[in-house]
Amino acid sequence: MISEQKRDDMVTTQLESRGIADPRVLEAFQDVAREDFVPESLREFAYKDSPLPIENEQTISQPYIVALTVEALSLRGHERVLEVGTGSGYAAAILSRLAAEVYTVERIASLAESATERLGRLGYENVHVHTGDGTLGWAEHAPYDAIAVAAGGPEVPEALVSQLKLGGRLVVPVGPETQQVLVRVTRTGTHDFHREELTSVRFVPLIGKQGWPDQQQILRAPPKPSPSASVARLVREVAEPIGDIDSDSVRPLLARIGDARVVLLGEATHGTSEFYRMRARISRELIEHHGFDFVAVEADWPDAARIDNYVLGDPIRQGPEFEPFSRFPSWMWRNTDVVEFTSWLRKFNAHAPGHGGHGRRVGFHGLDLYSLFTSIAAVLHYLDDVDSTAARAARNRYAALTPWQRDPAEYGRAVLVGAYESSEKAVVSILRELLERRIEYARKDGERFFDAAQNARVVANAERYYRAMYYGSPSSWNLRDSHMFDTLEALLGFYGPDSRGIVWEHNSHVGNALATEMSLRGEHNVGQLCRAKYGDDGTYIVGFGTDHGTVAAASDWEEPMQIFEVRPSHPESYERVFHESGVAAFRLPLRAPKRAAVRDELSAPRLERAIGVVYRPDTELLSHYFQASLAQQFDELIWFDRTTAVEPLAPAQDRRVVRTATQRAELPDTYPFGL
Repeated sequence: MISEQKRDDMVTTQLESRGIADPRVLEAFQDVAREDFVPESLREFAYKDSPLPIENEQTISQPYIVALTVEALSLRGHERVLEVGTGSGYAAAILSRLAAEVYTVERIASLAESATERLGRLGYENVHVHTGDGTLGWAEHAPYDAIAVAAGGPEVPEALVSQLKLGGRLVVPVGPETQQVLVRVTRTGTHDFHREELTSVRFVPLIGKQGWPDQQQILRAPPKPSPSASVARLVREVAEPIGDIDSDSVRPLLARIGDARVVLLGEATHGTSEFYRMRARISRELIEHHGFDFVAVEADWPDAARIDNYVLGDPIRQGPEFEPFSRFPSWMWRNTDVVEFTSWLRKFNAHAPGHGGHGRRVGFHGLDLYSLFTSIAAVLHYLDDVDSTAARAARNRYAALTPWQRDPAEYGRAVLVGAYESSEKAVVSILRELLERRIEYARKDGERFFDAAQNARVVANAERYYRAMYYGSPSSWNLRDSHMFDTLEALLGFYGPDSRGIVWEHNSHVGNALATEMSLRGEHNVGQLCRAKYGDDGTYIVGFGTDHGTVAAASDWEEPMQIFEVRPSHPESYERVFHESGVAAFRLPLRAPKRAAVRDELSAPRLERAIGVVYRPDTELLSHYFQASLAQQFDELIWFDRTTAVEPLAPAQDRRVVRTATQRAELPDTYPFGL
């Protein structure tokens, strides 16, 4: 039943909502169990809207792409179909429900054998598997009513076109590996064909006599990295060892940062104490001795505004009642390391009014966009004070979102399946009207107007985000990181033309996406956008890493926090290289290392680990590793071989952080966290 429900959800959210309309195609996807065609260890990911690895370094295609290809064939049930690229047999099984006979060709013999066994065992009796060069088709059973190709070639193979019936359709990805187009060719006469370009796609290479030659694939492959042990020796020679974090001298790092306007400090997990403490140590130096104006973190704007109010030492600014940092994952900011840093920042501000010459002390701000309803409340609270007429209009426009307050993600799903109308125009109009009256509102209270306008931006972008997340494409990631970058730019504008900012976010947000496999998926991030806007001189990116230890994380989204043991790093990862260096903790300059060979060796692609708020050690390779070129991704790496979990301010109970009145009385003043 669980599998059937997941299939129903896949059909609704991944296929129907994105334009797949043929009822026979949708029925076929509901009928074929994708988990039967993926490795046993990956079954929990079977209905994820992405390709998955199978044997021989091949993949099972993303469900939406399979559906797009199949629908373009316009099958009615009587056809003879050829498929090129059997893989695990999933697409062939789908085709078997839509056509009379399916002939499928796979160039890798072991895959063809396992697909034959699997399809036979599962009862797909009208599928016939052949081992051979798929670019040459399967002439013995030609002509075909339809041909589907599951790999991208440099051009449409002539052999396949020649095996089409009159009126037959061929769907094939064409173009170089990074710029393929899904093409449909229809045979309209003996020598006449109609060609259509359907959409941009990215498939594995089509290898064969009329595709990419094997040698071409070898030439296009990235260079193999040197053995980790030899690179580890090089790292050991040039690394700057770190002793005690609190007393560590960061002056060499500060010299390398130079006059950068933005300094991005990463983390390899969201729940590691050493990462928070070292970011705090670097930030203190940048603030005290280099005139940095604010810290911007991977947290929601209204929640971080409570800390901003606290560190500025001002009377509590009036605003809507809510408990900050109570949303999952609360431990990410409700922890003792953040309390220690914000307490220091409050004391610094108390003794340094007008720091940096801008007439305002050092602030603390959130860059993220999850706070849809808290930000709505903040906008309405502001308008109630400054413009009651605008407040009434805003309430009416925001009201359509109210039913989704408990689960805004369900709002996005409802809109995409046509069950609910989008509120995009309404929320954008409120932001536009606020900005149009910025001069009038800012005269009353410039800081409060800036805060309200930013909350209105959060609402507009969060509404788009919750709709985009159901498309299963890079759009939701890109929207979120674009919002965070735009917020960073807004802060730099607010603090003045000479202002400088510090960013605390995960490595996946601050490391240049162009140097990782993210770019192959069409994703960008804050680090890439900063590099493009401010250049190398204006941007300095510091990544963090660890091999083993403990981490605070959850086993799944919205589950309680646990303390996990971090597994030792994968043998083919950067983490293993740094572990084998034998240095317990160090800084490693990458932009201008002491020896150029360091940058060369750490530019070769390797695996890199990323643990967010969810940790899945049993599927760590799939869930937490990706390909990257580390020396292109970061300007500097900070390494802690063994790390420890952050200490939350309260235990996790019922998916929230709570404390009894007795426990609360024993705590120091932690106002910004609402305890």
